[in-house]
Amino acid sequence: MKFIKNHLMFILPLMAILLGIEFYLVFDRTTDSYEKGLKEGYSMLVVTKKPMKLEALQSLNKHISRSEKIERKNIVSKIAKGVSHSSSKEILASLPYFYNVGLDSYLQTSVLEQIKTDLEADPNVKKVETFGSSYSSAYRLFSFIKFTLKLFIGFMAVVSFFLIIKQMEIWKYTHRERMQVMEIFGAPVILRSGILFKVAIVDAFFATILTSAVFLYVKFQWAAHSGIDMMMQNKEELFRLTDIAVLLGAALLIVIIAVYSVVFSNRGVQE
Repeated sequence: MKFIKNHLMFILPLMAILLGIEFYLVFDRTTDSYEKGLKEGYSMLVVTKKPMKLEALQSLNKHISRSEKIERKNIVSKIAKGVSHSSSKEILASLPYFYNVGLDSYLQTSVLEQIKTDLEADPNVKKVETFGSSYSSAYRLFSFIKFTLKLFIGFMAVVSFFLIIKQMEIWKYTHRERMQVMEIFGAPVILRSGILFKVAIVDAFFATILTSAVFLYVKFQWAAHSGIDMMMQNKEELFRLTDIAVLLGAALLIVIIAVYSVVFSNRGVQE
């Protein structure tokens, strides 16, 4: 029982770090598709004196990716009901040109204002409407969620790493006699610490397998019945086979750092 407890005290903090890493990978992938949707759903209104091609708009700012001309006849038909045909023509001739302009990515509000400034610097552009209020609130909320997640994962990783170090120190104390004998016979530090590396690496594999199992369950069982559209639509993003390699690499790196930090914190093994 004590054997299992000692290993769980190492595996659980390591799993906490791996869960944080995988959750961040999943969040990053799913929010990429969400950002893409926000980008494609957003457009600014540009009013010009004369017709303006996409190339001309892109020359003013590199973030402009597309433009769609709004037919002026549709506007006239709505505002000139009951007006004579000749008057409609006059209204049409006096109207400026309207474009829905899309961007290449989901940008900060400061960049959005810069795009507006660049466009308005052109004498052919009469007005630019960025709909900044709604865009700004959505962007700030989205950025806050991402920052909070990173902060939480970082804090959890630090706390879990110290728990791993503490458990490694317990293992070092448990195997002190064997390590001391090897030290007497002149064995190098790496060789004396072989038992710690062995146990830590085995637990790293177990932690990786358990973490992968959690996300495989989420992907194939929980997501399908969650009722959350983002989860259901991005089911394939919840876990990839390449994530196993990422998690295993991270686990091995963490345990190697932990072993080295414990071993070299006290070069001699004390009685």
